[in-house]
Amino acid sequence: MAQDTAPEAATWLQIAVNAERDHVRGGDAPSAVKVLIYTDFLCPYCRRLRTVMKQLRQSLDERLAYVFRHFPNERAHPGAEFIARAAEAAAKQDRFWEMHDWLYSQQPPIARESVLAFAGSLGLDIERFRRDLDDDEVWQRVRDDIEEGRRNGVTGTPTVYIDGMRYDGAWDFHSLLEAIDRPVATRVGRSARAFASLPASGGIVLLASAAAALVCANTALAPYYQLFINSSFGIGPAAHMLSLTVGAWFSEGLLAIFFLLVGLEIRREMTAGVLVDRRAAILPVLGAVGGVIVPALIYLALNRGRSAPGWSIPTNTDMAFTLGILALFGDRIAVSLRVFVAALAVVDDILSVLTLAIFYPRGFDAGWLVASAVAVALLFAINRSRVYSAWPYAVIAVVLGLLLHSAGVHASLAGILLAAFLPTRPTPRPELLFGQVATALAELEHAEREAKQALTPQLPIEQQPVWDWATRNLAAATDRLTSPAERVERAVAPWTAYLILPLFAFSATGVNLSVNLAAPDARSILFGVVAGLVIGKPLGIALASLIAVKTRIAALPEGVTIPSFVGAACLCGIGDTVALLMADQAFTPGAAETAIAKIGVLVGSSLAALLGAAVLAASGLQHQTAAMKEP
Repeated sequence: MAQDTAPEAATWLQIAVNAERDHVRGGDAPSAVKVLIYTDFLCPYCRRLRTVMKQLRQSLDERLAYVFRHFPNERAHPGAEFIARAAEAAAKQDRFWEMHDWLYSQQPPIARESVLAFAGSLGLDIERFRRDLDDDEVWQRVRDDIEEGRRNGVTGTPTVYIDGMRYDGAWDFHSLLEAIDRPVATRVGRSARAFASLPASGGIVLLASAAAALVCANTALAPYYQLFINSSFGIGPAAHMLSLTVGAWFSEGLLAIFFLLVGLEIRREMTAGVLVDRRAAILPVLGAVGGVIVPALIYLALNRGRSAPGWSIPTNTDMAFTLGILALFGDRIAVSLRVFVAALAVVDDILSVLTLAIFYPRGFDAGWLVASAVAVALLFAINRSRVYSAWPYAVIAVVLGLLLHSAGVHASLAGILLAAFLPTRPTPRPELLFGQVATALAELEHAEREAKQALTPQLPIEQQPVWDWATRNLAAATDRLTSPAERVERAVAPWTAYLILPLFAFSATGVNLSVNLAAPDARSILFGVVAGLVIGKPLGIALASLIAVKTRIAALPEGVTIPSFVGAACLCGIGDTVALLMADQAFTPGAAETAIAKIGVLVGSSLAALLGAAVLAASGLQHQTAAMKEP
């Protein structure tokens, strides 16, 4: 499955807290929690957060370590860079925290003369302080924090990290206290978020589900596993279209949500991503086409007759595993190579959808197909009518899935059609939204000040009419920043990665490994799938890309070496859940041929992962060796 390659704030700090370099206050307790904040002395929100941090330090004492890193915004807060240098100049004489507290206590603008006067009151060497204010070493110390913040994706202040993980919650005292003090629910949530931040976390869950299915299918649990997968679930008699086995529900029902996410990713990349520019898109497009054709040809060269329909099984790639393995190589792999692989995944998904629709129909029923077309027309109509609520689209999509199933088309394609019609709003005018938000916040602040100054007791601000009015406006402005398509994609992505695909893998991968390889076509199917994934995928991607580069239709991604490109192409031989779906479509679910094909996917994927990782490791070592030899 394709993954979003848009840059965002890093979940984890790239450089951990270093007491020798960073400014750290408190935290002498062995289990102290480190709260690192990228901040600007003149930022009004940083000033407000500082009062919350003081409360937290009073409550937690030495269990809290407050870590300060500079991120002055001179354009928004003129004088911020000078103030940051002043704090570092004081740090050269071991007075950082005294200067820190004083700077935060002053109302901007803070004059140079006032800073010098306070430095003198601290007993600092004023001449040395003056020199340090203009010293390149001091300014470089501030710039180092800024550059490190940008590498972490920091764009504004304050940006908070708790024990190295970015904190995206509210900045009030109780929210931060809960995140720091960590009751059981918070610890579970933090652990889940930490796991989800791993590049290959979705692939790990998928692998665990497949392993569990293999255990169930090859132990004494096998009868219970088969009973669960083959039990009917639905409304009405078994022949009714709403009555399917659990395995079929996972295959058609749950995978419709997966294909919805695929469709949204394809749409985004074609409108605002790597597939917008024709020249930038041509290399992954041709690479993906080659990565489908060559594995199919290799499979067909080994399989004739009744085993030939399995040609599509080795044509799909699991991008969760592929990009996860690429991420493990860190800076040794060029970013442009990851972008190429992600773009290739988008095209690969498109080709998989077309393969399902064109080559694996179950016998068309014209009546249900016409009804499906009517449902698609309804999606189009409400999209053109600018209906921005998501639920009408969801209702029609559910009906569309049932109609497609009855028409003989795989119901999961309803997800792709839904993705095509979910509305994307025009880009909002930010100045109007900023005004709406600023007005709502200003009214809340005004009401709070009046409540504090009132001589007689008043209702708490959250019980006053202004609270409801302000929260409605803030919610409306926030809602306008994202389109229904974006909101659905964000909501669906975690469910897809950690529930939908693992459930499908659990139902589709449970094959009995004691298959009879002496059966007709067994070995040819197994070798065809393995060879298609391990040899055909990288060969097809590499050949198509080489032709495109040699004919100057496209260029090799910047900074990518031939060996690393080949290594990434080898990783694309890792088959995913769609490959397992193709096996069920090509052969009869539960048949010996299906089981052998799925074993081939597992074996071929493992070999492709090992081969790709080995080639990438060798290419990285070769690059380092060449760099060491350069004068």
